[in-house]
Amino acid sequence: MSDAERIVIVGASLAGARAAEGAREAGFEGSIVLIGEEPERPYERPPLSKDYLRGEKDDLSWVHEESFYLEQDIDLRTSTVVSRVDRSAKTVLIEGSEPEPWDRLLLATGCEPRRIDIPGSDLDGIHYLRTVADSAALGGRLGDGVRVVVVGAGWIGSEVAASARQKGCEVTLVEPQEVPLQSVLGTGIGEVYRDVHLEQGVDFKGGTSVEAFTGDAAVSGVKTTAGEIPADLVVVGIGAEPRTGLAEAAGLELNNGVPVDAGLRTEAEGIYAAGDIANQFHPFFNDRIRVEHWANAQRQGFAAGQSMAGAEVIYDELPYFYSDQYEVGMEYVGHAADWDEVVIRGSREDREFIAFWLRDGQIQAGMNVNIWDVSETIGELISSRQRVDLMALSDPETDLASLKIQ
Repeated sequence: MSDAERIVIVGASLAGARAAEGAREAGFEGSIVLIGEEPERPYERPPLSKDYLRGEKDDLSWVHEESFYLEQDIDLRTSTVVSRVDRSAKTVLIEGSEPEPWDRLLLATGCEPRRIDIPGSDLDGIHYLRTVADSAALGGRLGDGVRVVVVGAGWIGSEVAASARQKGCEVTLVEPQEVPLQSVLGTGIGEVYRDVHLEQGVDFKGGTSVEAFTGDAAVSGVKTTAGEIPADLVVVGIGAEPRTGLAEAAGLELNNGVPVDAGLRTEAEGIYAAGDIANQFHPFFNDRIRVEHWANAQRQGFAAGQSMAGAEVIYDELPYFYSDQYEVGMEYVGHAADWDEVVIRGSREDREFIAFWLRDGQIQAGMNVNIWDVSETIGELISSRQRVDLMALSDPETDLASLKIQ
């Protein structure tokens, strides 16, 4: 790529900011324009459902110091909305400004919360969580005795429920599956998280669906299949959808996000995608996967920047994410779309264990709960594709590293 060429990144997100960093580190000397809708410079989102939401953290977790963008000659434009991508003219159209030309374009527009469409869903007091503004608005209403109903016990819903309870709220967590995170972790591990919430005083209602929100101008109750629940505010956490509007309007192929190859390239010449919207062909899994977690945005964004700069990139990192709820911390590495066995190493009752999801004797994913410095070893076991001795795998006295192929 000529140094005179120009990279435009739509989405001043974690993935977008890391892409700009990756391009510069790969030696790209041309122009880089990083465009974001939010007024803040790029920040990391995990604290928004945890310590930032609880008011324990005043500042955001910035991706880079403010000086980074000036020092790296990155034209960061916040509070800026891209309305269209013109593939033929190789420009992006910006509301209230002139079109921006590009030679390489990265779409890093992330996800948006899935909206609930039931009677009363437009009432005041119904919150979704994605941005710092969302977190600040919700956090400002949490406090002793506030009745909070959280709809959805996925990662975001569960973390918000924990934070609200830690702030002294009366929390009801409503989930259509029998236990939290059942589709991701299975029933046995989901029960661990259910019991944690119950012990902390959360009213968990599994196997329960929401039918309507009640109230006049503001929400005052949630009608469910288990009866009506009084509420001062509601948080909806029923998943997220990739923000593919620009890609769709530009005529790009869509398939659970924007399909990209292992170098993060789309079907269209010069256009790349990374982060939450990228449905990437992953060489290790020999399949497409789309990952909505912090580590993927951080690492995949950087790889996309290097790819745009002309480096030979094959992105094959194993997915990784983490969660903190009350005193229970965990890390998860791998990707278990399906499994035929779950092996537990340690004590679920004491909440110090490692869970392994296996298919045909091979580890697909592992999750360490309140046990640390093992995720790298778990990743190596997954990457080896070897069949493991299940007795040794479940035995805390057996060194995990000893199970790796020497």
